[in-house]
Amino acid sequence: MAVIITQENLKEATATGLVVVDFWAEWCGPCKIMNPILDKLENDFAGQISFGKVNVDGQTKLAEEYHVMSIPSLVIFQDGVAKEKISGLYPQAKLNDYLAKKVTEYQASK
Repeated sequence: MAVIITQENLKEATATGLVVVDFWAEWCGPCKIMNPILDKLENDFAGQISFGKVNVDGQTKLAEEYHVMSIPSLVIFQDGVAKEKISGLYPQAKLNDYLAKKVTEYQASK
């Protein structure tokens, strides 16, 4: 299950490996559609990618820090550094291909 990320635990939660952080809100329709997709991908990429969630309503400073202007937005961290951000609703297959590419790139960099 995705880790709930706050200002206090972001650094620790993203320090090692690949981490996908989902910026979302309870009232966001596309976020609700994205939740089961991310849950499935979390299972598919277990051991390769960690997942976290930031509720932008309670963590506005984090949203500002990572320039999250629309939700859902996914910020991809690699060993504690935010490398990429994608925003909007993505089909599961497209997101799966994107994350598989990120895993391959990460493994090649080690």
